[in-house]
This record gives sequence, C-alpha cells and structure tokens, in this order.
Amino acid sequence: MSTKKLVKLLEQAGASFDRRGKGDHVIYKREVSGKVLKAPVLWGKKELRPEYSLVVFKQLGLTDEEINQLLQ
Repeated sequence: MSTKKLVKLLEQAGASFDRRGKGDHVIYKREVSGKVLKAPVLWGKKELRPEYSLVVFKQLGLTDEEINQLLQ
C-alpha cells in the first residue's frame, strides 16, 4: 500500500498528523485509553511493505479487529 493509503486508513482509525519527523518521516498520533500513542510514517512512498504498515497500526494501538475492519 502507498503512504497516501496508509495515512487515509490511519485517519479513519482516529489518528492525526502530529509533526514532521527527521528525514522522510511524519509522526502520527492517536489517543487510546487516555494515552497518546505516536508512530513514525515514511512519507511519499508508492509502496510500503505490509509488515511495515502492520507495525504502524500496532504502534498506534489498533487491535487486530480494528485493523481487519480498516482493510476491508
């Protein structure tokens, strides 16, 4: 999946842009149970490995069920 699609899915899950990171990363954040979780996302890539996207989802506190719903 592309960075653009990953960001769209993250925003559907309640994540939002936090800030620019170092180099080619942007930081997205999501609040879960009163905690703010953050994850770096590679910016401008046409193709991201599925494993990378899964790590980002997990860092932002998404459950397996939530991930499956987003990907349908």
